[in-house]
Amino acid sequence: MKNERAPTVLLRSARTILTDRVVAAAGLLIKEGRIARVVDSATEEALTADLVIDLNGLTLFPGFIDLHIHGAVGIDTMDATTDGLHHLGKFLASKGVTAWLPTLVPSLASGYTRATGAVAETMARQESDGAVSDDDAEGARVLGIHYEGPFVNTAQCGALHAEYFRTFSNVDELNTLPTIKREGAIHMMTLAPEVEGGIALVRELIRRNWIISIGHTRADETVLEQAMSAGARHMTHFMNAMTPLHHRTLGAVGWGLIRDEVTCDLIADGIHVAPAILRLVVKSKTAGRVSLISDAVAAAGLGDGDYEIWGEKIAVKNGRTQNEQGHIAGSVISIADAVRKMLALGFAESEVARMAARNPAKLLGIEFECGSITEGKRADLVALDDDRRVRFTMIGGRVAFQS
Repeated sequence: MKNERAPTVLLRSARTILTDRVVAAAGLLIKEGRIARVVDSATEEALTADLVIDLNGLTLFPGFIDLHIHGAVGIDTMDATTDGLHHLGKFLASKGVTAWLPTLVPSLASGYTRATGAVAETMARQESDGAVSDDDAEGARVLGIHYEGPFVNTAQCGALHAEYFRTFSNVDELNTLPTIKREGAIHMMTLAPEVEGGIALVRELIRRNWIISIGHTRADETVLEQAMSAGARHMTHFMNAMTPLHHRTLGAVGWGLIRDEVTCDLIADGIHVAPAILRLVVKSKTAGRVSLISDAVAAAGLGDGDYEIWGEKIAVKNGRTQNEQGHIAGSVISIADAVRKMLALGFAESEVARMAARNPAKLLGIEFECGSITEGKRADLVALDDDRRVRFTMIGGRVAFQS
């Protein structure tokens, strides 16, 4: 439990991905849930701890952070209970995710109220005692909420239900979107700046310290520039649900590629974005401006089949989702799958660690506490084997998963 003294832990013999280099064999001393020391193998023998865990050459990455996820293992963030969110968090921990933003789709007000209430209760319970059910196992930390919509373009709805989309005319409309009234809770919104009142919406959300991401959009270059000036500096599931680059029209994609001030996130499943285009985006934006997301739906982790999600049938076949209109409807991958994909495409481990952990932490404003293996930061860690499978996850200095 979190009100008890966390044990001092020594992780031994870990091939470790630091921000500036890879250490072939390192030891990490964990005290009070944070990384106290990072030493080489010759020095680790002198360290003592309550618990010693030998990682036997596994590769240690900073814990993954998922900015955009709707669910997994049959649990949907729109209708999950607190226990359901905890169960989902434990599944995410088994996939190397140590922190996440439950992502909400456009809905009736009652749907938003139910979902944010469960998220708020989960955050309160994980802060008070570290467990949200009778099972004391740690799960990935819930950081806040991500509203995907409802202020998005009906012409780029993707799998979102356009009947719940809105325009913006005054701040009272924002007061109908529930927030998490806890210190440090993160609020993020994906929006299309070209909707009526869109630029004013960006300004108001920035004033309220929300993180703004541009997505589900057909905004032209002029509107995108206005949105950036107002504070929107990120783009949601880049390449998907936005106007493409054309040789005579920049489109949202082209604008995002040329604007160094703008970061983006990618669904690296090889389905939403072709592998060669994943290479193109990272080559253009650099690994320092790209975050990996799952955009996973409740069917993730359950295999192929037909599922009832968001009030309609979503089929999963060969790892590809499809709704009744024939659109891709989210993914069934984890961040660990995205990491494996990017490594297979030839990106360096340090680059992939940045895309899976450090960049998301920076976007969310929590880089000071997590996102890299650095002395003083939270001990949020994941160890992969030679096949890039998750073998060990630590969250806040406690073992959350081990195989």
